[in-house]
Amino acid sequence: MLIVHHLNNSRSQRILWLLEELEVPYQIKFYQRRPDRRAPKEAFDLHPLGKFPIITDGDVTLAESGAIIQYIINKYANGRLTPPKQGELIDIYFTHFSEGSLMPSLTNRYIFSLVPSQAPFFLRPLLKQLFSVLDTKIVAGPLNANLKYVEDALDRSPTGWFAGGPNPTMADYMMSFGLDTVATLMPDLLGPKTKAWVARVHDRPAFKRVSAYIEGNPRSSKL
Repeated sequence: MLIVHHLNNSRSQRILWLLEELEVPYQIKFYQRRPDRRAPKEAFDLHPLGKFPIITDGDVTLAESGAIIQYIINKYANGRLTPPKQGELIDIYFTHFSEGSLMPSLTNRYIFSLVPSQAPFFLRPLLKQLFSVLDTKIVAGPLNANLKYVEDALDRSPTGWFAGGPNPTMADYMMSFGLDTVATLMPDLLGPKTKAWVARVHDRPAFKRVSAYIEGNPRSSKL
């Protein structure tokens, strides 16, 4: 059976939602971050780079959520997630935009907010001020531009999904983690079409099942 090795607060949200939508049987193995917020050492027993998420499916062990999403769709979707012809290029683009553009901006903001809190207490006020300035000069512009681009793309969609079809496709699964993070931590940065997209994802029965299962497990935290 396919096994999802799930680290709390990680990109495996995408994979679990996809598996629930496709009704593919799977198991979850839960892992917790160390106090330094890094993945546990067990990750290196699964993959040389020690990065989650990871799946094992028979003889296959695969990391990188984008590669995992594509693998699952190719093997298990049976054409059910094929975008409409006019949305094929959009589906490809936002599948890669999710990690190539959006997530680097969010990661930079996370790092800039984390560094001051990890410093000796007497340095924290100075570092907080410094990294706030760096965030404004380096992160805010690209992040806002990326989210505006997403808003415009969803505004052009006739259905509210990225590829314009009746159901989510690969781009939607890949974009879900980043946009859900923004909706949770920085909701004022999202436009109305993007907020509606997040709400549409959360209303999917498959997404609700994943959220309920994860939240009900004491070794994990909210997706």
